[in-house]
Amino acid sequence: MVVATGPATDALVRGFGMERVDLRLGRGSNPGVIRAEEQPRGEDDALRGFFAATRRGPVATLAFQARARRDDLLWDPIDTARRVEEVVSRVHPDHVLVDHLAFSARLALRAAGVRHADVVLGHPSALVVGHDEVYGLPPSWPAAMRPPEEDLAGLRTLCEEVRDRFTADWNTALTTLDPGAPASPDAFAETGDVLLLNYPGELHEPGRTGRLGPHAFLGSAVREEPPDSEVERWLASSEAPVVYVSLGSFLSVRSDVLARVAAALRDLDVRVALATGSTAPADLGPLPPHWLVRPVLPQVTLLRAARLAVTHGGNNSVTEALTAGVPLLVLPLSTDQFAGAAALERTGLGLVRDPNVAPPEELREAVLGLLTPDAGRDAALARLAHDLTTRPGPQRARAALLDGIPA
Repeated sequence: MVVATGPATDALVRGFGMERVDLRLGRGSNPGVIRAEEQPRGEDDALRGFFAATRRGPVATLAFQARARRDDLLWDPIDTARRVEEVVSRVHPDHVLVDHLAFSARLALRAAGVRHADVVLGHPSALVVGHDEVYGLPPSWPAAMRPPEEDLAGLRTLCEEVRDRFTADWNTALTTLDPGAPASPDAFAETGDVLLLNYPGELHEPGRTGRLGPHAFLGSAVREEPPDSEVERWLASSEAPVVYVSLGSFLSVRSDVLARVAAALRDLDVRVALATGSTAPADLGPLPPHWLVRPVLPQVTLLRAARLAVTHGGNNSVTEALTAGVPLLVLPLSTDQFAGAAALERTGLGLVRDPNVAPPEELREAVLGLLTPDAGRDAALARLAHDLTTRPGPQRARAALLDGIPA
């Protein structure tokens, strides 16, 4: 298997036993824990601006991301297309899978007539469906975080402006690469020949599922992790419930949120595995000595032993927790995390709190509620975990590629 990606993920690709060919698809990189000072010039300021926007709430964050989207998603499309064509010509792949958000690569494959599978790695709302949805505006919100209607109206207007500009740029590049190609009415609604969604279909709103067209829900794509002797000793050291805490690679910079989570958990009879990411542990207040605290932790391993996960609601964290049958306390901060949190709230598999305003007392109450056995929720989690582990995502993806998706 050959992976076309930038040099920042070289070790990750080789760690999975795959070959990497060089293909850069954007200015920044996301190889692990994200620090602004490690990004290219210009991207560091953009990242700091994004972090500042998350402190002002969902609308400010989504508006910041919408404005940045004008130039980020369709990065250097013509030169990227030439490089994609070179890679395809050199590798001669039997199948091509591409990240849905790699718009320049997907544009290149479409223009060249290369059949490919389009993989939506985040929440399915990354692909807009119907005429009422606009990219960048969540189609659903958790109860605690729905902004006022006037704020949503302003955000919709901005997202529509970005959509129209992005679609015009897409069509211009497409015409340059393939003069006979039909124009797209909404480039954010374009998909590949095979649509794969890295998400459990059981959580997706049925009405929205009906508008997706031919597709396959992969459920989850949980990876295996190498043994970690420190983690194994820690897990074996006590029978107290394990609470896993992580705000992901980007948003671990929100030390204020992590500090309030730590304060909520500090006096409970639990063991906490806390991934601090880019936050210094000293910024979190006193941490009990029996907690496991590291910048990066083996998430899959710990979720398999956990009774609860506290998360920002990134799609990997959500799907990996559900595969382990673990309920979630979600503190969404950006992008598709709001829609993903709303789905967990709607299905009763988690609770959602506003990360910018929820005090430790409110977070502690939510944690205690999720640690308390609930027959309905626990049974639903067990059924979903059984389905996700019995038919893991890679098997579903392989079947969709080889056998096709029913129309």
